[in-house]
Amino acid sequence: MTAIDPRITVGVDGSAGSAAAVTWAAKIASARHLELRIVHGLQVAGYYYGGGLSGVGTGVLLEAVWADGERALADARALAASIGPNLVITTEALTDSPVPALIDESRHARMLVVGRTGTGGFAEALLGGTAATVATHAHCPVAVVRGRAGAAEVPEAGPVVVGVDGSPNSEQALAIAFEEASLRGVPLVAVHAWIDASYAETYGSARILTPSETLEEEENRLFSQRLAGWQEKFPDVEIRPELVRDRPRHALLEASRAAQLVVVGSHGRGGFTGMLLGSTSRALVEHADCPVLVVRPERKD
Repeated sequence: MTAIDPRITVGVDGSAGSAAAVTWAAKIASARHLELRIVHGLQVAGYYYGGGLSGVGTGVLLEAVWADGERALADARALAASIGPNLVITTEALTDSPVPALIDESRHARMLVVGRTGTGGFAEALLGGTAATVATHAHCPVAVVRGRAGAAEVPEAGPVVVGVDGSPNSEQALAIAFEEASLRGVPLVAVHAWIDASYAETYGSARILTPSETLEEEENRLFSQRLAGWQEKFPDVEIRPELVRDRPRHALLEASRAAQLVVVGSHGRGGFTGMLLGSTSRALVEHADCPVLVVRPERKD
């Protein structure tokens, strides 16, 4: 991963979705001998005087909010400890709102993990606009833990799938996907949906077909060349290239049905750095049948 801290951080809110995220994150942290940090966003600022509530009732409400938060953290810790008895676990209740809190947490993590649904805290907030903001601005990859057809059970079998479109962000996703496939001991399915791109968008205006080549043959040749370098770095990974005439979101959603993880850049060709998720990434976060790992561009700061 791109961050240097040996930590996986998971946001929880006491929901079934966040429990699935804790389970998934704990298994990874335990297998890779990483610290697991569990955080809960209390969002208590609005309860203080000047935030819409005042008086004695505010103190009682704050106590209840803190108690609920501590309970969510305790339950998540117990769940994680049952999965990895020797796992190093830290917990913290955060008073900031989900977006800045999670982005700040991502500065010190190799991976930030959230569930697919929630009860108004981190996990639910990450879907929709907040998901786009966190995944785009985070300092590490963001995993949204999803099950088959929205079910609670998260798949643990199948290959790792990665979307490849030729953009720099896609190259970063490809690097992390190879690492994930190697660590899990599973094949890597690399999907390139070339119908979504023009020559200039993908390979530059200097790209010229030879007289005997078709567009599909050229796409396949360049796709194979791109994967060859990574295959040399990860000789233990079985690579399964898939060149398809389809929109990337359709091809990757289909591939997610048999995968245990889909890795994708936060945006590809035509994306704007610092803005919302691309349409492909958003579709996967909202509809994939397995966990989705969103990789944002490398930060320069």
